[in-house]
Amino acid sequence: MKTGKHKFTGRMMLGGALAALALAACPAAMAEEAASGAQTEKVVVTMDDPMLAPWTGPYGGVPPFDKVDVAKFLPAFDAAIAEAEAEINSVVTNPKPATFENTVAAMERQGMALNRVATLFFVFDSTMSDDAMQEISREVYPKLAAFQDRVAQNEALFKRVEAVYKGSEMKKLSTAQKRLVEDSYKSFVRNGVNLDEAGKARLSEINQRLATLYTTFSQNVLADEEDYVTWVDKKEQLAGLPDSIVAGMASAAEAKGKPGKWAVTNTRSSMEPFLTYADDRALREKVWTTYYSRGDNGDEHDNNGIIREILKLRAERAKLLGYETHAHWRLEPQMAKTPENAMALMMAVWPKAVARVHEEVADMQKIADAEGKGVTIEPWDYRYYAEKVRKAKYDLDMNLVTPYLQLEKLREAMMWAAGELYGLHFKPITDAPVYQPDVRVWEVTDAKGKFKGLWYFDPYARAGKQSGAWMNEYRTQQKLIGTVMPIVSNNANFVKTEDGKPVLISWDDASTLFHEFGHALHGLLSDVKYPSQAGTNVATDFVEFPSQLNEHWLETPEVLNRFALNYETGEPLPAELVEKIENAKTFNQGFATVEYLASALIDMKLHLAGDADIDPDAFERDTLAELGMPKEIVMRHRTPQFGHIFSGDGYSAGYYSYLWSDALTADAAEAFVEAGGFYDDKTAKRYLECVLSAGDTEDQADEFRCFRGRDVDTAALLRKRGFPVD
Repeated sequence: MKTGKHKFTGRMMLGGALAALALAACPAAMAEEAASGAQTEKVVVTMDDPMLAPWTGPYGGVPPFDKVDVAKFLPAFDAAIAEAEAEINSVVTNPKPATFENTVAAMERQGMALNRVATLFFVFDSTMSDDAMQEISREVYPKLAAFQDRVAQNEALFKRVEAVYKGSEMKKLSTAQKRLVEDSYKSFVRNGVNLDEAGKARLSEINQRLATLYTTFSQNVLADEEDYVTWVDKKEQLAGLPDSIVAGMASAAEAKGKPGKWAVTNTRSSMEPFLTYADDRALREKVWTTYYSRGDNGDEHDNNGIIREILKLRAERAKLLGYETHAHWRLEPQMAKTPENAMALMMAVWPKAVARVHEEVADMQKIADAEGKGVTIEPWDYRYYAEKVRKAKYDLDMNLVTPYLQLEKLREAMMWAAGELYGLHFKPITDAPVYQPDVRVWEVTDAKGKFKGLWYFDPYARAGKQSGAWMNEYRTQQKLIGTVMPIVSNNANFVKTEDGKPVLISWDDASTLFHEFGHALHGLLSDVKYPSQAGTNVATDFVEFPSQLNEHWLETPEVLNRFALNYETGEPLPAELVEKIENAKTFNQGFATVEYLASALIDMKLHLAGDADIDPDAFERDTLAELGMPKEIVMRHRTPQFGHIFSGDGYSAGYYSYLWSDALTADAAEAFVEAGGFYDDKTAKRYLECVLSAGDTEDQADEFRCFRGRDVDTAALLRKRGFPVD
């Protein structure tokens, strides 16, 4: 998952930067409580405070994480917003006729102090979220939403943008400049600038309320992940689990103050390996139920009521803005353009995936029947028996692969592949401050030694850190105000070993590692002029393309032979295991596709329902039944914990994006294969020039055509997953 579009420049300010945040909010009572609990002694923050001032130090300046004072966030935001509004006003009051340079480019230059404090805040909110940060968050997000609306509804500013959009100068602009003007103009319109005063007031109320609800949703999920732990008291209950997983569970228990026990924490990185290998079926069911009940426990952290209100407000907002539904509003600027196009792709794949699931379940049931234990495959059995089928069909035991998958070696592998493809070099540095001791930083240079940016790595789980894996952008590449090089980060939730032994990860986790690094490369290799067109600032259904494509380099022999080394012997992954992994590439694709698509379809159907009064649990149950969801699988993200779509607007009515991007990915991967392999110089250069460096300087469909020489062949998606192509 790519997150971190936390910028307030140009059209990002106008086009829903807050909507792009994968963050959340709270009920009115909590907001009032936060306000009433404000500090008695007012903290004053001036513009020369390190949290607001231009970054100093090496590498063109670095984030001053060591200078962050959480108590200063609120006054710092107040000061930064005041400065941003003054900067906007200077554009509005310019006595000269509107031009690209004095209006659209000028908008790109404003809000830099706000960007800086927002970057620090978002990092602390997503990775260091203690009680103090959560209370502050409940005030910050509505504050930012209100600011966003004041800019988006500024008619005088819009008139200047409109004058450029409809003026004669437009014909003389470059492709990138024309796109910037057009996107800025449409962003104003999409965000309510043409509403009457009553409409604007109501829109602002909705956006601020949504910001509050999003924050509470995220905080509720985080609370359930931290509060619900499955404790294991007896070692015999750990039968079947690899030693590395058992060690991680022991470390987790010790960290939670219970040495001598084992903890299955309520996160995907703990849940998935346990369900895959644990022989204790009752314990598997308990872990499964705990994980998939997040946000749905009927307690103070239950998210169902929040979801109902979010859906109602989104539907009202869409109608107010002149759209049929929230889905229609969200998809208009994406590659898909309409919900119908997104649904068409999903429904072309869904029946094939369901049919494959039925085949997979039949294979698993045969093994379960042969064991004679009277087991009928249930959702908590799927991963466990899938592994047994993998062994039977492909003679592949992923337990034998894990000892070769060392986190640090795979991190080296990602960097090595980036060097082979794009000439990048990574050098660890210690002169950039970090926000937590486990965070490390690398300087990135190109083949000629020229500085390209910084890469931060935050790999381990801890209290107060959101679950999952993601990429953040601390500083965006641009050439508008000097030459500014990017700073990006990758974040994960691996369980840190306490004994100094290498951290071993699963094949799926290794794929995720490469995926998120693909987002980082998209940010690092950006080469554009205007910041809001840089790097990953592309359509949501295109942004996952570079990250998904980067997964392919994990499975190349060049990577596996060099970096998949046994943590005890140093020997490379045996050739026969590499061959078996290749042969099993499409194994379990029914499960993977249905698990994902179920979530994507629920997302779209929830947002196509308009202002219907929705009970989230009932809607999920009934809709999946109508779709013919196999009973042995549950959605990858059940509705009450679906942070992609309820922690912000960014992926709402947009979870289909992973499938849309994977259609591009599959076709692009075939381009490398056709050229002779994934390290073909000419293909890598074309991909770099047409996609990675281009950002949003032109339509993403044109960028893909630039790379592939034609429109996407969606049949490649079916071939990649091993489904029949009609």
